Amino acid sequence: MPAMARPFLVWCAAAMLAAGCTQTVDGRAMRAAPGIDDDSLSPVDVETLMLDQAQMRAITGAGDDLTIIPSMDGKFLVDIDQLAQTAPPQCQWIFVETQTFGPDVEEFHKTTFQNPPDGGLISEGAAAYRDADTARRAFDDLVDLVEGCGSTAFGPMFVGDWTATSDSVQTRPGACSLSCWLR
Repeated sequence: MPAMARPFLVWCAAAMLAAGCTQTVDGRAMRAAPGIDDDSLSPVDVETLMLDQAQMRAITGAGDDLTIIPSMDGKFLVDIDQLAQTAPPQCQWIFVETQTFGPDVEEFHKTTFQNPPDGGLISEGAAAYRDADTARRAFDDLVDLVEGCGSTAFGPMFVGDWTATSDSVQTRPGACSLSCWLR
């Protein structure tokens, strides 16, 4: 084959390959649905509050076995109505994040990790609010929810021993723990 024909052949093959790999799709471009934090009025970025995987591995002692559950790493509040219905009314908030964090969330992120060898799960979540007063109301409401659940016969199972200060609340049901801080 002459030397001049070789580049032409390569060019033709590339053009045919490109033409064979293209297609036209009718429709029109649309903007993606806005995220919960796109228009956030909060002065706090919840991502700066979240612990990373290495930090979670260190505090749990699970090492490399602790992994993020991909379907349980998100920026939207999730209510698990089926589990909530199995709890006394005063304790249903544990399964209803829209009650736990309140209606005024500006930004949110929750990640759940698993430790398959030990069958353990641990979650971390952070919510940000538009201002300190709104955050204070959400926190005070959460303390009221913990107290309400703790006063029921099922309180030991759902919140266990719990304590609250002006800027933190901690529950310890069985081998589990929930800690919240107002920052």
